[in-house]
Amino acid sequence: MPFTIAVNQTLKDADHATGSTCHHCGEDCGKVSILLDDHHFCCEGCKMVYEILHANHLGEYYQIENNPGTSLKGKEWGKYAWLDDPVIVEKLVDYTDGETTKITFLLPQIHCASCIWLLENLYKLNDGIIQSKVNFIKKEAYLTFENSTLTLRKVVELLAMIGYAPAINLSNLDGLASKGSDKSKIDRTFTYQLGVAGFAFGNIMLLSFPEYLGLEESGFKIWFGYLNILLALPVIFYSGWGYFRSAWVGLREKSLNIDVPIALGILTLFLRSVFEILSHTGAGYLDSLAGLVFFLLIGKWFQQRTYHQLSFERDYKSYFPIAATVLKSGSEKSVALNQLNVGDTVVIRNKELIPADGILKKGNANIDYSFVTGESDLVKKNINEKIFAGGRQEGTAIEILLTKEVSQSYLTQLWNDAAFQKQEKTNTSKLSDKIGKRFTITILLVAFSTLFYWLSRDVGVAINAFTAVLIIACPCAIALSIPFTLGNLIRLFAQDDLYLKNTPVIEHMSEIDTVVFDKTGTITEVSKGELRYIGVLLTNEEKSAIRSLAHQSSHPVSQQIDLFFEKYKINEVGGFAEKTGQGTSGFSNNYFIEIFKVTNGTAVKINGQEKGVFYVTNFYRNGLEDLIEKWKVKFDCYILSGDNDSEKIYLEKYFSPDKIHFNQSPKDKLLFIKNLQEKGKKVLMIGDGLNDAGALRQSNVGVVVTENMNNFTPASDAILKGRNFSKLPTYLKLSKVGIRIVYAAYFLALIYNVIGLSYAVQGLLSPVIAAILMPLSSATIVAFGVGMSSMLFARENSKVRYKHQLSIHER
Repeated sequence: MPFTIAVNQTLKDADHATGSTCHHCGEDCGKVSILLDDHHFCCEGCKMVYEILHANHLGEYYQIENNPGTSLKGKEWGKYAWLDDPVIVEKLVDYTDGETTKITFLLPQIHCASCIWLLENLYKLNDGIIQSKVNFIKKEAYLTFENSTLTLRKVVELLAMIGYAPAINLSNLDGLASKGSDKSKIDRTFTYQLGVAGFAFGNIMLLSFPEYLGLEESGFKIWFGYLNILLALPVIFYSGWGYFRSAWVGLREKSLNIDVPIALGILTLFLRSVFEILSHTGAGYLDSLAGLVFFLLIGKWFQQRTYHQLSFERDYKSYFPIAATVLKSGSEKSVALNQLNVGDTVVIRNKELIPADGILKKGNANIDYSFVTGESDLVKKNINEKIFAGGRQEGTAIEILLTKEVSQSYLTQLWNDAAFQKQEKTNTSKLSDKIGKRFTITILLVAFSTLFYWLSRDVGVAINAFTAVLIIACPCAIALSIPFTLGNLIRLFAQDDLYLKNTPVIEHMSEIDTVVFDKTGTITEVSKGELRYIGVLLTNEEKSAIRSLAHQSSHPVSQQIDLFFEKYKINEVGGFAEKTGQGTSGFSNNYFIEIFKVTNGTAVKINGQEKGVFYVTNFYRNGLEDLIEKWKVKFDCYILSGDNDSEKIYLEKYFSPDKIHFNQSPKDKLLFIKNLQEKGKKVLMIGDGLNDAGALRQSNVGVVVTENMNNFTPASDAILKGRNFSKLPTYLKLSKVGIRIVYAAYFLALIYNVIGLSYAVQGLLSPVIAAILMPLSSATIVAFGVGMSSMLFARENSKVRYKHQLSIHER
């Protein structure tokens, strides 16, 4: 049901305005307040949003945070007529099929849990909203809506009406920068908070000189104390307000987060200082308070700055698809995605992903948009029709003229879609959750014990010791250890052509006890294998028809057949079909061609008559023998192959006969993995992504080994360039090392806290010093995690290079 506005009586009365703040946005209502349901509102806009939310049973928005909304005073929502222009709409949307539209909005107003809750419940305001997700860090919302119910203009007007007008940069509509440009994302609120705290800290210290210099009799002391209170108010209620808000939300949700002790420490310092100054019994601790908030914000700035410098966000060089086939001067060339430009013509073969929006220029497009919409029905497109990124071609190869640059973050959303996520939670994640909660409880007990101990002896020392304990014992270091250490490993692995989906994959890799290999294309290099044809002599027209069919497929054997007949012309193919693990078929040159797997090779039929068989001499990957010898000691190793047992004698040199299985269908592989897991095994599946998708998804860690970087395999957890296959043991070893570094960081944090607390409980550590030491401890943990993981990665790589050079020398 579209949103409705309930009609309620509104009172405007200056008497109600005294000291009132807007229930929606928290701003001062001024001389005239709008009263509704015993709540004050600063303008009709804020009142209207309140009515809309309550009329649609979304009143919980105001319970998650106090005054969570954005001020709507003076805002207008009716000036979005330009969003009815189909040219502009086409450049803004991520995907549309005429029935549903997906779009990404930058919403700078997002600032709290209430924002997330409301934006992810937009469907309650309008039935046309199918789904909405929020990325809090990026301040982005990903919306899917029905075209029959809503237009883009109406969606934007709805967002604007509830206080979340999207930031749309019209000057950048020619590309995707309007959604992701750094300039549009700058939020200066934190900068202002830091500036206010720094300004107040410096001036409060200046006004505290009578106290510092022992001028107790000076008349300035009293007046300067009052000025210090005024300067401290914006520090508390602006710069430090986030800590109070976070602590309150945590307590209301019956959860003790780290901001609880911090907020308690700030409040204690402030109240004690105000009491001393007003009662003329002391100068208070407002310099310490301002310094405390200032250094806390400095610590937060450092963490954000370091995180962005070590950005583990997927970029063009890191995540899949990594490359696309570009058609230039009549020849095909594999090009990295970051080198694709508007105007390039890309070739998309069967099962390959479309990396960017474009116009169909050649071929029969049957696009599977299930990664985008969840619907598996194929969408047919005609020549010169638009095709959206994220679709996957089903059928013959097509050529697309790109009209947009690649949005890698959009493709990453597809790879990380919930449909492809494993639900199991890792032990280290559980450990970090437990540590955070138990740590806070322990620190509160220590802090209050310290306070009660010192209160009867020295109130000043009690306050100082209490707040110092609360501040110095911050578990930020613990929270930072996993993302920085494991995130850095992801970055290092990517430099070495191993691309991991996220940090939990490393945690899973460290637990592996069983390894399952596919054979063809995984432990063998099909592209290097020698191809031989034995059969009936083929005419040039037949060879051209066979090549034309093989050219449509991304399967390694088909690509070899394509190369085998490379001097023959590629023609149009009709009725193309490819069945995973079995073969392809289609019409070309008035021939019906079938390429399919047989017991000892790959056969070809023309018009129903078998003409011959292609035989591939397998070349096993370099380093396979050493890899198997190392892993047999540590893991149970299996071979699951869809091929016949012609390689059995060779494989039995390395694998036990009972662990080699041939003629396995994709379903057989999946069930085999599941049976191992039912026995408590942690399985690493290594396949080529062509007929192993089910097994890769079922396994604890699925790794695709590929030579063709155009492939897109959302079922996998990692993708490895084939040339680095022999380094898999090093990657598994480094994943275990990464987890050990995390535990070592926990131990460092424990030592730091024990030493810091030993001084704090004795009253020998001021809150300001504690606030300085807290970000330093975070810096230490970040430097330790990143530094150690980088150093050990470099050391292991040096070992691999040395062994490689030694083997070359011996040969």
